[in-house]
Amino acid sequence: MTDKITALYCRLSRDDLLQGESNSITNQKAILKKYAEDNGFSNPVFYVDDGVSGTTFERDGFKAMMSDIEAGKVGTVITKDLSRLGRDYLKTGEYIEIIFPDYDVRYIAINDNVDTFKSENELLAFKNIFNDWYARDCSKKIRAVFKAKGQSGKPLSKPIYGYKTSEVDKLQWVIDEEAANVVRRIFKLCIDGYGPSKIARILTEEKVLNPTAYALSQGRDNGRRNANLNRWDHRTVANILERPKYCGHTVNFRTRRKSYKVKKTIRNPQEDWLIFENTHELVVTQQEFDLVQELRKNKRRPQRFEEINPFSGMVYCADCGKKMYLCRSTSLADNQEHLKCSIYANDCSAHYIRTSVLGEIVLGEVNKLLATVKENENDFVQAAMENSATKHS
Repeated sequence: MTDKITALYCRLSRDDLLQGESNSITNQKAILKKYAEDNGFSNPVFYVDDGVSGTTFERDGFKAMMSDIEAGKVGTVITKDLSRLGRDYLKTGEYIEIIFPDYDVRYIAINDNVDTFKSENELLAFKNIFNDWYARDCSKKIRAVFKAKGQSGKPLSKPIYGYKTSEVDKLQWVIDEEAANVVRRIFKLCIDGYGPSKIARILTEEKVLNPTAYALSQGRDNGRRNANLNRWDHRTVANILERPKYCGHTVNFRTRRKSYKVKKTIRNPQEDWLIFENTHELVVTQQEFDLVQELRKNKRRPQRFEEINPFSGMVYCADCGKKMYLCRSTSLADNQEHLKCSIYANDCSAHYIRTSVLGEIVLGEVNKLLATVKENENDFVQAAMENSATKHS
């Protein structure tokens, strides 16, 4: 049918840029347009993916072309060569030999002399394998460079929220004061007893720009195109609270990918991280960061009450060792608020302690400690200094 689209598909990855002008999008368009005109292919439409790897088929231009193919609008697909369609030999072969024929679509790769309308190409599978090998070889080289760069202490990622690239040195992070103030406030709210969900609600209600919205307002694209620009997510807040980079440290190898074909990011165990201390300006102090990590070890459930009980999430049963839950309601007076064992109904007894009584006990112990410190001030200072030195050694 002459009214069907002739899909002229162009793709260029970052690795292909190294090969020079021959693979540029402009050059591909010129070759495809001339071929279509010389061979009588009508109704040409370009589908373009610029800067996208051939090992993935999650490409906007390719998906738009496939949508038109599935709708029956496309009669022919033309690419400069097989590698422009893809470098995963299994998926590329599936599209050429199964999917395209299923929709009565003719496929042509100009430089590889592939035309599914004219004849079977016995070398097609081998050419796709060679393209796959090329992608694998590039991946190995990039990983080696990436590893060497990470081990040298250079940051492997773009500046995170709260930082920006220095105008003098592209590898140096400097503080972005507007965003950094939001980060500092997030840490302060956490220290004050608020959890990520509550902090996210506060920032959303105050219409503070979230990291994606802020990046866009500064003319930057952080790649999160589907993010809700008007709302802070609790996971975003939690992620900010867990980043040692805000203490001025470069942290490399926090994440990895299984292979060059699988783009899903996997978090590495913390012992595999490589941390270089004091490489850039700090947004929060080490003490503030450590305090937040300690508080988050005892995560607290969101409460409907504005005032957060200081013992919530920090008290454990003396009999079974399980955490004790805070029990409070509007029907209970302040002196009736109490903590009880989380498994009292099954394996432990139904004992409890009122928070007012616990507060008096803790205050008494603190006063005893202060009195001891006052009587033995020199010994206490010496012990504190030795303890601090041990922690940082």
